[in-house]
Amino acid sequence: MEIKEKYKDYFKGKKYNITTFGCQMNEHDSERISYILEDLGYTYTEIREEADFILFNTCLVRENAELKLYGQVSSLKKLKKAHPEKIIAVSGCMMQTSTAREVIVSKHREVDIVFGTKNINSLADLIYRYLETGERVVDVSTDDVKDDFEKYNSTNNFQAYVNIMRGCDNFCSYCIVPESRGREESRRPYSIIEEVEYLASQGFKEFTLLGQNVNSYGNKSNDGFTFPELLNRVAKIPGVERLRFTSSHPKDLSDELIYVMRDNDNICNYFHLPMQSGSNEVLKKMNRHYTIEKYIERANKLKSEIPGIALSTDIIVGFPTETEEDFQATINACKEIEFDSAFTFKYSPRPKTVAAKMPTIDEAIVQDRFQRLLDELYPIFNQKNKEYIGRTVEVLIEGESKNNTDILTGRTDTFKLVHVKAPKDLIGQIVKVKITDNTSFTISGELVN
Repeated sequence: MEIKEKYKDYFKGKKYNITTFGCQMNEHDSERISYILEDLGYTYTEIREEADFILFNTCLVRENAELKLYGQVSSLKKLKKAHPEKIIAVSGCMMQTSTAREVIVSKHREVDIVFGTKNINSLADLIYRYLETGERVVDVSTDDVKDDFEKYNSTNNFQAYVNIMRGCDNFCSYCIVPESRGREESRRPYSIIEEVEYLASQGFKEFTLLGQNVNSYGNKSNDGFTFPELLNRVAKIPGVERLRFTSSHPKDLSDELIYVMRDNDNICNYFHLPMQSGSNEVLKKMNRHYTIEKYIERANKLKSEIPGIALSTDIIVGFPTETEEDFQATINACKEIEFDSAFTFKYSPRPKTVAAKMPTIDEAIVQDRFQRLLDELYPIFNQKNKEYIGRTVEVLIEGESKNNTDILTGRTDTFKLVHVKAPKDLIGQIVKVKITDNTSFTISGELVN
């Protein structure tokens, strides 16, 4: 008897829950997992405890996410004991690395299925294997990923993530991604174009192209497409009203990419460009392959060619050996560039990285610098948002505000988070909003017409 036939009625009425840690690529992986589970017959529930299949899609970039996972998995021990028929699974970047995977396998008997970032398409088979044997299933592959058209459940029907590549070849000294996601692989350009064309035909409006370093797309392939060429081609697809991408590495940011952004109105005027530090000495130890002078030159080029562009960044505070002088260089760079927003982190040592072997800085010093950085950044963010007051901007309405269901939220093409009172039937639509107020993190206004 075929195994699928045997379990054809098993999933009816059963529910699943997914908790996602980490980046947009992890979020997109969770959408792919959701599609597979619903194709089996599961339906989604927000209440983890009532789910029959509970999955944690993990991130290994920061220690905090790792510790949070262990705590949340441990909290399910009693639930699993009371309901042994429930299936608990852990996937993602943590499971792609042997150290973190061993912690789950050896210390968390409540976990039934473990799989990595390259095994998502095998999830249904892993579930069947567990149901057949009742034994834990561990499947973590290091093989290359096929770049076939990916089916997934989007969180809505107007925004779509599209993977264009996986892995990373940069080997920043603090980063575990090459270990967890593998070496860089680019999808075939026409596979990507076909996927976007299909999604646009289904009514999706906004697309985000995903990769660990999109700027190096195509460097190792023979398809003849650079990232600017791919971006330009996707921008020309009918129905693509907004086009975004993330993440970019400053060392690979070409003039060609800037010109493609400038010359295509549907490519959003927003650029996330991780700086990490303003100190050349620290950047060298991070293995970032650019100087702060080069970074500032690239940022200024973006601003001059695309007036009104919003720049965001990543900054690590307290990298091993960072001196007060190094930290001040970061502060000075932030003042000069004037970012619209920033993701700020205290350095977190990751196993198997070069930086993990370096001497760390006293936590009190790191915390002090971290707070001082925020004290410099937040007024800049506030001033940048204040400049929107009085302007009428186009906003893609994404949903209800988490704090007030009478208020809707959305994003400008510059990725500003907007609050506006509007009818709920405008969710998924691009509307005009006149901005009347701001904070350091949001702008708000009134619906126009």
